[in-house]
Amino acid sequence: MALKFCSFASGSSGNSYLVKTGETAVLIDAGISGRRIFRGLEETETPMEEVSALLITHEHIDHIKSLPIVTKTLPNIKAYANRATWEGIERPVAEEKRRLFVTGENFQIEDLTVRPFAIPHDAAEPVGFSLYSGGRQISIVTDVGCITDHIFREIVDADLLVLEANHEVEVLHMGRYPYSLKRRILGDHGHLSNVSAGECLSCLVEAKDKSRRILLGHLSRENNDPSLAMLAVKNTLMEKDIIPGDKLKIDVILRDCRSCVYEV
Repeated sequence: MALKFCSFASGSSGNSYLVKTGETAVLIDAGISGRRIFRGLEETETPMEEVSALLITHEHIDHIKSLPIVTKTLPNIKAYANRATWEGIERPVAEEKRRLFVTGENFQIEDLTVRPFAIPHDAAEPVGFSLYSGGRQISIVTDVGCITDHIFREIVDADLLVLEANHEVEVLHMGRYPYSLKRRILGDHGHLSNVSAGECLSCLVEAKDKSRRILLGHLSRENNDPSLAMLAVKNTLMEKDIIPGDKLKIDVILRDCRSCVYEV
């Protein structure tokens, strides 16, 4: 059975994704309004009672904005986070809806295996996720300052990868952000640039020859745009003589609208 993925929103203003198997559906983050999430479920023909989990990457508001309303409204949902993230979440969630995972340890949600792995970001204990079912893998790595060797090993086999392409460095340097914020974004616990995303992809291609769907996400509203991100990533790949095509398909997922449903 194929794995399906849909982005309801991806950007510095809010994030939420849907992953479906033949038996279940899970949300990753709830950083947009509950109304938008519920509309996304309806548009992807996902009954509310089918959603069994909400996986939380970290406690920043653009990832947990509607956590209370989502856990109240979806009847069978449980919210999963590690201990440090739960301790950093101030929004109310009923105790019976909370579940705890240990970063680096797999856990099961019906026919879906979930692996949370550590990523460098300025949050309590941020994670990326890999989700496995039917021999297929979807990995999500955003809000990440750099791609460590550990992260690389976690994502090298992904059939679909959501990878941060947050900013164009020169646009950020010239922009209106204060110097301290620019330093935070550019640091190893900040956000991944377009060029860094392209360099990560070139290393993935060189490490393993396989078909991949890449979704560039978490774009900054102020310091990036979809065409700029795509151009920078493709140019970085072309420097390594890598040309996107049938085996490397690249799209950009947006903050303001739902993506199509991808199937791997």
